[in-house]
Amino acid sequence: MQDMRDPGSRPERALSEKAARVRLGSYEFKKKGVSHFDLRDPYHFAVALSWPQFLSALLALYLAVNLLFATLFWVAPGSVANARPNSFADVLFFSIETLGTVGYGEMYPATPYGRVVAAAELLSGLALTAILTGLAFVRFSRARAKLVFARNPVVAMHLAKPTLMLRIGNGRASILMNVAAKLNVLLTEETATGKPIRRAQELRLERAHVPLFPLTWTLMHVLDERSPLHGYDAARAIEAQAHIFVTLEAWDPTLATIVHDIRSYGPADIRFGMRYADVVTVEGSTVAADLGRIGEIERDVGDSPESGWSEREEEPQ
Repeated sequence: MQDMRDPGSRPERALSEKAARVRLGSYEFKKKGVSHFDLRDPYHFAVALSWPQFLSALLALYLAVNLLFATLFWVAPGSVANARPNSFADVLFFSIETLGTVGYGEMYPATPYGRVVAAAELLSGLALTAILTGLAFVRFSRARAKLVFARNPVVAMHLAKPTLMLRIGNGRASILMNVAAKLNVLLTEETATGKPIRRAQELRLERAHVPLFPLTWTLMHVLDERSPLHGYDAARAIEAQAHIFVTLEAWDPTLATIVHDIRSYGPADIRFGMRYADVVTVEGSTVAADLGRIGEIERDVGDSPESGWSEREEEPQ
């Protein structure tokens, strides 16, 4: 018999066979030895579900509980008064009444067994209602940044230097405060032995923090000698499988909490030799931004005055 402490034992092999896939935009991570849905952590399981998945799971749980108690009533004929003999539909309706703590008076527990099962279902209904109410509140109350990201990062000339740019808009009808941004790139490199590895490196931003963020903000990273992307063009970015990740953290004064957001871009998303079209205009004494055009790009012709480049894109508007 194999020793259970052996690394090759069945429980550990079963654990190693589990895998979870985590998607971040177009990039996918795969983690072995973990399960995407861990029923030992039901809170995280319920909160991590999408709304369609959560509602489907809620409906499935509701039906499962009612079917369980209806079966308990059905296997004991006569436990529910006024239920038709061998009618699963009647005891199922009685189970729905009992779980919802609603009694119409037509059917009721008629035996000690029926009363015990009904009491157990009443307690289950109260607990289920409390738990699901709490989970629904948590899901509804989760704060979101509601940021609008440009579809493509661009590499354009700015102050005579090639610069990676990413434009972001504040999609809320309020101002975000103390906004901090981080830009990272995931590159495929070769070790001294010629083995390819994936390495994440931070891209230094010209400005990584702004106190107020009412309209738009263009993140800028100069592709100079200090940049991991120095000398890159579109072909080299694809060859290195360069994936760009941007994370933002801000204080939402309306919600009185910190909000987060993250976005990723694949190598084919980066537009070299392009720039963002100007979406910020001044209407009288009011500065306006068209967030519907935040990702609009055009060919880069340099940062000369006649090029149409707007220096105010550096600053959050």
